[in-house]
Amino acid sequence: MPKDNTRLGLLMMIGFCVLAPASDALVKILGDGIPLLQVLIARFMAQLLLLRRNLWISRHYTWMRADRIGLVILRSVLHLVAIAFLFLSLRYLPLADAIAIAYVLPFLILAVGWFTGDRASPLTLGLCLLGFVGTLMVVQPSFADVGWPALLPIVVAVLFTGFMFITRKISKHIEPIDLQAANGVCTMVILLPIALVGKSLEIPMLMMVPVSNVELLYLIGLGVLGTLAHLMMTWALRFASAPTVAPVQYLEIPLAALYGWLIFKDLPNGLSAIGIVVTITAGLLVLRYSKASAP
Repeated sequence: MPKDNTRLGLLMMIGFCVLAPASDALVKILGDGIPLLQVLIARFMAQLLLLRRNLWISRHYTWMRADRIGLVILRSVLHLVAIAFLFLSLRYLPLADAIAIAYVLPFLILAVGWFTGDRASPLTLGLCLLGFVGTLMVVQPSFADVGWPALLPIVVAVLFTGFMFITRKISKHIEPIDLQAANGVCTMVILLPIALVGKSLEIPMLMMVPVSNVELLYLIGLGVLGTLAHLMMTWALRFASAPTVAPVQYLEIPLAALYGWLIFKDLPNGLSAIGIVVTITAGLLVLRYSKASAP
């Protein structure tokens, strides 16, 4: 079992914060032209193909063990549903707003950690409460603009809370690449039957449509970036606890705002902008405090 390494865990989570919004930006570029299910299949099929060799290397005594397979499947389901809600929210919300609202996540993780014994310091809890207030400031104008879709990132945060705690629990025993390969298998076992049902019932969101060469490149890109991002997250949770690395994810918000400005010319304004500044400030302070207290 690998020992904890807080600095390495924080570094891996920063890598996630760089890659994940880039993948999300490609999803937003694709927009409504490609059904949601097709985007999800591209995302997880790329992961399966990239990591397929790890399905056979040592798999019998890693993720397929009877005492682990249930958690591996549950983790995959949480991941799939969370990604689906995130991709759906990006069809309604600016990239930075969707990411900012989802970052009620660190507060939820720290709250759960308090009850599971994986506790953060009172200072960290206070700073994450400040970040949560900033998130609420982003939700309010977004809800006024688009209605219920503004709440989708909050559902994403709840699902990812469970996902991260399970990842922390089993990533000590399963290599991150093996774990992500297993995730690719589980999600495709779920998605492909849904695609067959969607085709037979002609449900628009669950159908497959022809794509152009450019759209194909975007689909491949989001699959590759998404796979690498979640490998980084898995490695982060292998070396540090969820409450330790979760606040670092606030750094994803300014990067999402940067990508949104460069690609879509979207910039948060009004109360949303203030809320994002509050959330980022809280995250940076937590990151500084975590580094100061890291072993």
